[in-house]
Amino acid sequence: MSKETLSASARLNLLLAEAGLEQLDSDLTKRFEEYLSLIIRWNARVNLTAIRDEEGILTRHFVESIVCARALPAGIQTLLDFGSGAGFPGVPIALCRPEIAVTLAESHGKKAAFLSEALRVVGGAATVHSGRAEELTANFDCVTLRAVDRMEIAVSAAGQLVRLGGWLALMTTGKELAALKAAVGAEFTWTEPIPQLGGNDRLLALGTRATRFSSQP
Repeated sequence: MSKETLSASARLNLLLAEAGLEQLDSDLTKRFEEYLSLIIRWNARVNLTAIRDEEGILTRHFVESIVCARALPAGIQTLLDFGSGAGFPGVPIALCRPEIAVTLAESHGKKAAFLSEALRVVGGAATVHSGRAEELTANFDCVTLRAVDRMEIAVSAAGQLVRLGGWLALMTTGKELAALKAAVGAEFTWTEPIPQLGGNDRLLALGTRATRFSSQP
């Protein structure tokens, strides 16, 4: 059987296996397949993502978001997906890490409506904030960002929504990472970036906010 004739669920697990990553169980792959179908339908009338083909969505959106979900440290209870768009990485995190209460913040009304529908269809411990993430007053154990507008400004705002000792997860490129680290400031300490699949310099960077911070004299 050729790869092209496999179901989306099977192709997703094949992509994970090819990358040496643990495959998903049948329940999770079914939910991801429902999510994929919903994205394809809505993308025909709402510009959710510039990547419109199934293979691109599986590779760039699903697999990379699954990598992010698995890389997040244990103990995270609350997470904000800042500028969630079509739900990446927030929805996959909600599916793969059900112990985390995820908030999907999206200011674009039609995209926020899509997120609400996606959660209705696929489930997951998540809620939608239909508005700007900067409006939120709560702090989170983790904040994620991926391809939002004016990324450096967004990162600076996102850092303030991370609780002390919490995590900031950036899905970006090696070329952009230094500027984003500078934007968020010296209050964060970063682990070694995790390369994403497919090359093109894409990576996941995890930074933790210091519980105590003082500037040098």
